[in-house]
Amino acid sequence: MSGRFVVLLVLAALAIGGGGTLLTRSGEADAGSGTVVRVVDGDTVHVRLGDGRVEKVRYIGIDTPESVKPGTPVQCYAKAASARNAELVDGERVTLRTDAEARDRYGRLLAYVYRDRDDLFVNLALASEGYAVPLTIPPNVAHAEEFRAAAAKARRADRGLWQACAR
Repeated sequence: MSGRFVVLLVLAALAIGGGGTLLTRSGEADAGSGTVVRVVDGDTVHVRLGDGRVEKVRYIGIDTPESVKPGTPVQCYAKAASARNAELVDGERVTLRTDAEARDRYGRLLAYVYRDRDDLFVNLALASEGYAVPLTIPPNVAHAEEFRAAAAKARRADRGLWQACAR
């Protein structure tokens, strides 16, 4: 076999088999599960994984107002979004699923976060309840339409930041 054929064969096997990563849901890959040990803000948490590592996890597809970004004043509804995120996941076991790119330029794990006890899709809940706006950064687009629709519905209903903040 030629070297090029072997490379293509290996790439095809990785694509079909997910490279050892279990593929789940639409376009997602299982990144493990663990316990939320710290809520940083409305869209970022620290999760202790089963192997003991703690990962800084940034939710894919949504953005909440800034409350801890250096050099940035606390934005409207930031504290409420952070508090709601804490209510949803602080101390909870969660399952993390990645999309096309697993990490951002800061090294944070990018994930769709599901609360284990009831399979709540946390990213979507925050958008639906008016705590977050959609933030689509290709190629991580598996749930972009869901986030857009949820945020639009929250805006029409004047929920959360849509009521509290001039946007």
